[in-house]
Amino acid sequence: MIDTSLFAPTPFWRQIKRQRIWLISAALLLGMFAISPALAIANIRFVATALFGVSPFLLLSVALAAYSTATGADQLIARALRGNPVKMIIIAAMIGGLSPFCSCGVIPLIAALLVMGVPLSAVMAFWLASPVIDPSMFVLTVGVLGQSFAIGKLLAAIGLGVAGGSLIHLASKAGYFSDVLRPELAARANMNRVTEPKPIVWAFWRDAARRARFGYEARSTTLFLGKWLLLAFTLESLLLAYVPAEMIATTLGGTGLGPIALATVLGVPAYMNGYAALPLVDGLMGQGMSAGAGMAFLVAGGVTSMPAALAVWALVRPPVFALYIGFALVGAFSAGLLFQLATSL
Repeated sequence: MIDTSLFAPTPFWRQIKRQRIWLISAALLLGMFAISPALAIANIRFVATALFGVSPFLLLSVALAAYSTATGADQLIARALRGNPVKMIIIAAMIGGLSPFCSCGVIPLIAALLVMGVPLSAVMAFWLASPVIDPSMFVLTVGVLGQSFAIGKLLAAIGLGVAGGSLIHLASKAGYFSDVLRPELAARANMNRVTEPKPIVWAFWRDAARRARFGYEARSTTLFLGKWLLLAFTLESLLLAYVPAEMIATTLGGTGLGPIALATVLGVPAYMNGYAALPLVDGLMGQGMSAGAGMAFLVAGGVTSMPAALAVWALVRPPVFALYIGFALVGAFSAGLLFQLATSL
């Protein structure tokens, strides 16, 4: 007898739930149109510009993720990030701090690694370090804030990744974080675990099944990223519209531990983006803010910026996301404190 439940239509409420991220973005846009059409048009321009800016990295990372799946090369990646956990955490943090991918562009690769069963410790090390700095950001930081600040930011990114990854590794050994993926990704991970390893075929386009696999992975990953990036950049545009930079400058002035702690906390909601934040911090430091507070603001804001934070939220369960934010706050405060001590010597 055929199980007719397999052909039952998806309930309407479940369809709405699946599309909730698109609907939230649409609701925000409609709300902006109702309040101020000019604000809505500015939001559309901001989101379009932001998406265009990340599109090269995004398309490259989607293509790499789909290619690795279609060829079977993802097995090599998974094996490369297994083994000695300490070594893998350090390597992952260094790659995260030195890679040219933005926090949005690495999402498909991170998702693929998590689905393949790569330890969360290595993934978290990469994830924490990647949003803080990249090669172009390093060069721009040298030009705006100086070489010592750029080197300090790079060391902070790698140190944050190593510390976060190490703590996750210790917690995993104690039995925690055995279930980290959201249900839709967990289903794919379970499927991969029961599937026998297949040979690697680099020229996947010669095989119809592998071509179909490539197309499916590219489409599904692009749609998955698209809905979250649209929401992230929409929220970021609202942040820029309603949180004046002058307010941040007034609040974060001063020296001592207090401004470092305050900069760490305010870096979460008030951060704009890595490139816009550099001249802001330069101006704040010109008005009397300490270098340590500036470092804390940049590190905390980079890790918890809308695109970076929503990328984590989209892939893992809430407890892992909360830990990610916790690492960002503690790591940013520590980086600011250590940089303040180093610059005062």
